[in-house]
Amino acid sequence: MKPYDLIGVAGQLPQAWSSRVLAQFGDARLKVLRMDDATYPEESHDYAEGLLVLEGELRLKLDGELVCMGTGELCVVPAGVPHSVEQGSRGTLLILDT
Repeated sequence: MKPYDLIGVAGQLPQAWSSRVLAQFGDARLKVLRMDDATYPEESHDYAEGLLVLEGELRLKLDGELVCMGTGELCVVPAGVPHSVEQGSRGTLLILDT
């Protein structure tokens, strides 16, 4: 199997903030998406979610507090914690969830 060009895959998605599942490991999914400077509404999940910035910047409001992440940084959002994306986020994001 050929390796994925993650930034290239994200760039080919039909719209920003739509993700593509690239692989599944047991119950865990590996997804990639493209951020586009727009906000994304608050949500929470009944599972933990890993957010890894492959390139660019993610401005994440996590339980009411702004967390700014850059290329190569990972944040694990615990289950049940509300989070949203603030304006100014851009680049490529890798998501690990179930």
